[in-house]
Amino acid sequence: MKLTKREHSCLLLEMSGDTLIIDPGSFTLPLEDARGVVAIVITHEHPDHWTPEHLRRILDVNPDARILGPAGVAAAATEFDVRVVAAGDALEVGNFALRFFGGKHAEIHRSIPIIDNVGVLVNEELYYAGDSYSIPDGVEVGTLAVPAGAPWLKIGEVIDYVSAVKPKRSFPVHEMVLSVAGKGMSNGRIEAETTKHGGQFFALEPGESIDL
Repeated sequence: MKLTKREHSCLLLEMSGDTLIIDPGSFTLPLEDARGVVAIVITHEHPDHWTPEHLRRILDVNPDARILGPAGVAAAATEFDVRVVAAGDALEVGNFALRFFGGKHAEIHRSIPIIDNVGVLVNEELYYAGDSYSIPDGVEVGTLAVPAGAPWLKIGEVIDYVSAVKPKRSFPVHEMVLSVAGKGMSNGRIEAETTKHGGQFFALEPGESIDL
């Protein structure tokens, strides 16, 4: 399975001719080159994780692609056919086996309502929690997408999250809100905690890929 990181939290996964896209949002450049897309997973409704324009572009080329997301996404994306998923759900789409965890977005501030959010485990290998620190209980995570910068994020919580999951591999996501210096600082902390538990850190930049 090939993983390509795009801008912010957008991920492309390719396996045996099928493509899975996760969180194509407002900080992500157009994905008009995506082919063979069988599904689009949207972890939550915030625009930095999905936009109507991105979905239209993807569906224009891949009209049979399924859109998966929690109830909040279905309510926000009413012009699209969204299959609602929640924590505990599991399904297969093309060559991808998906399991969903969590359920709620991390708190930004007590004055801001907490919305639906799901984490997704792909082929029992890649785990991405969306905007949360939800842990996939009972799963030995091979590769963890780790949030590096966000209004809801504190780096100490990120360190604790990586320590709890103990992935074999990690890489940063949700970093478009950071300066170059800030990204370097966050990457350093994520790398230190990953390697502390015997894992390997990949400082992926948009467009870079690794094989899982």
